Amino acid sequence: MDNKIELVVVGVTRKAVEANAYALLLKEKDGQRVLPVVVGTAEAQAIAVRLEGVMLPRPITHDLIVSMCHGFGIMPEYVELYDFVDGIFYAHLHMSSRDTAIDIDSRTSDAVAIALRTGAPIYTTSRLLNTAGYEVNNDGAPVRMGRDASLNELSKERLESLLQQAVDAEDYERAAEIQKIIASKMA
Repeated sequence: MDNKIELVVVGVTRKAVEANAYALLLKEKDGQRVLPVVVGTAEAQAIAVRLEGVMLPRPITHDLIVSMCHGFGIMPEYVELYDFVDGIFYAHLHMSSRDTAIDIDSRTSDAVAIALRTGAPIYTTSRLLNTAGYEVNNDGAPVRMGRDASLNELSKERLESLLQQAVDAEDYERAAEIQKIIASKMA
């Protein structure tokens, strides 16, 4: 992966807009950019349990996967968030054994839950941070949305195409953002 940027898990917060949805916050290790990843209740709990150091009486799925990996001599080397399409992050879990290395397609939440249990680093690219992330100041307050900054760089034709995609997907919040940028380019 070119341009690796390491991320750290900041926490999991409840999303006020959607019921049973949480935001997994991944922050640039040596910077101020944050990626908010929407996750479900079970995934948020699996991550929060590990972040808070809670010991459960029985292993949950991610603990079982880690135990199986150790039992078979397979090590999670790192997690890679490599794409963001239609509001969904795509991730690989890079695994290796003595004689094999493989990238396994994974939901971001599952890959992060496994990384937290094994100490595997989490990486992404500057492109993804600029496209889907936002910057925070030293107090943790948002400074600007990276997504808007990257949209400002697109041509009017590309913005109109993205606007139509957002409308087709009934993502009216995103459509409104794009429409404002188109209007500012025409002014």
